[in-house]
Amino acid sequence: MTLKIYLCDDQALVRGGFRMLIEAEDDLEVVGEASNGEQAVRDLTRRPADVVLMDIRMPVMDGVEATRELVESGNPTKILVLTTFDLDEYVFAALRAGASGFLLKDARPDDLLSAIRDVASGEAVVAPSATRRLLEHVVDHLPTDTGPKPIDPRLASLTDREREVLEQVAKGATNAEICATLYMAEGTVKTHIGRLLSKLECRDRVSLVLFAYETGVAKVV
Repeated sequence: MTLKIYLCDDQALVRGGFRMLIEAEDDLEVVGEASNGEQAVRDLTRRPADVVLMDIRMPVMDGVEATRELVESGNPTKILVLTTFDLDEYVFAALRAGASGFLLKDARPDDLLSAIRDVASGEAVVAPSATRRLLEHVVDHLPTDTGPKPIDPRLASLTDREREVLEQVAKGATNAEICATLYMAEGTVKTHIGRLLSKLECRDRVSLVLFAYETGVAKVV
């Protein structure tokens, strides 16, 4: 099956580079592009894609607001945010709005292609090395209120093992890495992650990461 990809970036040269890279793959096809979030929302409302590569800072409507509108409307298009280190607060806002992952614009072509396929298949892109570095940079900018945090009641429903898996997910660990660290079979890890998504009412792996940091399960170090 060919995956339908939509490009949203205000720089035509960037869109052109992504188009060339993506269309060289047999299983990927660019079905449209926009120079701002408003145009992307309009196009994707009429004809959803499998994945949109969403820039953050754009004229008319930025990537955060476009992400929010698409997600709140129930649009099935998955959103992969493309960013640079100096946009951390915007990345965090986009993830909160419902983006399925984020990737640095200077990521290797293979990483970008893998991220597109992962997001399309329902995975959240938080594990690749470039993304993990950005994740660490993003959490440095999360609120650091030193006062006691109210305990989220959903945490009480977790088993000790589920909490351990959540801590590993928050570190950006892949399923294989969680298997090695916690001595679990991959099927068991997937089962635990599925239960975490259900119990914590999270959309995907990215949501689990944000939940872990916001509730204090994971610590900024």
